[in-house]
Amino acid sequence: MILCSNPRAQYLAHKTEIDAAIGRVLDKGWYILAEEVKAFEAEFASYIGVSNGIGVGSGTEALHLALRACDIGSGDEVITVSYTAVATVAAIQLAGAIQVLVDIEPHFYTMDTSKLKLVITPRTKAIITVHLYGQPADLDPILEIAQQHNLRVIEDCAQAHGATYKGKRVGSYGDMACFSFYPTKNLGALGDGGMVVTDQPKLAQRVRLLREYGWAERYVSHIPGWNSRLDEVQAAILRVKLRYLDQDNTSRIHVAAPVDAVLLEGDLNYYTTTSSQ
Repeated sequence: MILCSNPRAQYLAHKTEIDAAIGRVLDKGWYILAEEVKAFEAEFASYIGVSNGIGVGSGTEALHLALRACDIGSGDEVITVSYTAVATVAAIQLAGAIQVLVDIEPHFYTMDTSKLKLVITPRTKAIITVHLYGQPADLDPILEIAQQHNLRVIEDCAQAHGATYKGKRVGSYGDMACFSFYPTKNLGALGDGGMVVTDQPKLAQRVRLLREYGWAERYVSHIPGWNSRLDEVQAAILRVKLRYLDQDNTSRIHVAAPVDAVLLEGDLNYYTTTSSQ
């Protein structure tokens, strides 16, 4: 049996380094938003190819805070795809907005961009495009339509750490992008975690305020906010795993290749048989 994910195997593959990283955090005695989080934010943002990373409590919260940072709330409409994890829609609802679902195209199960314009209304404020199973959505038409209608684009990259679209990593195209580090992800923590990345400093600062009660300095709330923070232990673990992400992705592709070949052969046999009937 080939598992789609195996968090324990991921841990054992880098056990010595991960154990040392956890020990480093425990020895320092500072567990929330300290050196490890700051370092991982910078390293992951650099890996994606953007200037800002903001660690948060989960991938769902990354999407929620990204929407809030764009001032999206009650009565606003957010377009996303009909085939995605429930977290995508849950985040829209957390923001008080209304999800508008677009169907998928038949080959990669990502957004059918030919149907995108049909659902835009005066209440539409953003598009959340989902990169599914590591397969990027077709971003060019999405970005073009968003620009025409003055809409924000938020990339849901929860299943696409390291994936590329036309030579650039996904997460570097939209106004913001959101990642999950749930243990089953290809870059998975040993608990919950997420990140918002962006090249726009004002949006980055807004997310930083929102993730911790609106604090610009401790105990002084400049805006209403929440408690959604990436902890030091998870950041330290993720820093280790990030160094091996491309290598591990390549290994996963290699392991999946024979399965892909069998499935593709089955599809070809099916279509050949049915077309001859």
